[in-house]
Amino acid sequence: MTDQITRAELFAALHKKGDPIVLYNIWDAGSAGAVRDAGAKALATGSAPVAMAQGFADGQNIPFDHALDNARRIVAAVDLPVSMDLEGAYAEDPAEIAVNVQNALETGVIGFNFEDQIIGTKDLYDIETQSARVAAMREGCDAAGIPAFINARTDVFLKAAPDTHNDAMLDETISRARSYADAGASGFFAPGLKDEAMIKRLCDATDLPVNIIALPGTPDTPTLAGLGVARISYGPVPYRQMLAWLQDNAHKAIGPSN
Repeated sequence: MTDQITRAELFAALHKKGDPIVLYNIWDAGSAGAVRDAGAKALATGSAPVAMAQGFADGQNIPFDHALDNARRIVAAVDLPVSMDLEGAYAEDPAEIAVNVQNALETGVIGFNFEDQIIGTKDLYDIETQSARVAAMREGCDAAGIPAFINARTDVFLKAAPDTHNDAMLDETISRARSYADAGASGFFAPGLKDEAMIKRLCDATDLPVNIIALPGTPDTPTLAGLGVARISYGPVPYRQMLAWLQDNAHKAIGPSN
């Protein structure tokens, strides 16, 4: 447990506003080793690539025990802090969330992505409900004795087309960031947010380190650093690029006549 606590503390320290940690998301032990060898300081799974690599769709369709086994193999394969995308913690009830978090921490991971969308729908939990869920996740971490990094994610922007993003959405996002921080979140994740002015306003409005995902059209790393971002992740992008490369080269090898 001491090593796990040390890795958790190291992972948290890597989140610095203006000097972001870059997490090139992985999905299994093999990809973890490749990204480690590329110089990564820490690793993070993405729920979509983890699921898709095992033949499941994203959205908690991969069974929880499968996801835990995968996380356990990754942690055993690399000597780096590993954060797990826990999606909605496979539970709605706060008590169940706390138990699931403790089970996940037994794999050796030191942090989680935890989202506020209601799995299987296009809706989000209201702020009060999701804040209680974040608090339950923190209670689970405390009960396990691990200062795990809870990266509280909001899908306010991800659920809307970029050309519809507006100040009202940003105001709601800032409210969620503040409430999730009060509930025990360690960081705040706003996937889908690409507008530079809005990113800066979000970073200025919360003490939590802000995570932005490097989707197409997102500002580059130096720009995000200048806006105050503390964490840059890649989500399903690496897996999809690898899959496209594999399919293209397989097609060339097999040939059109086959």
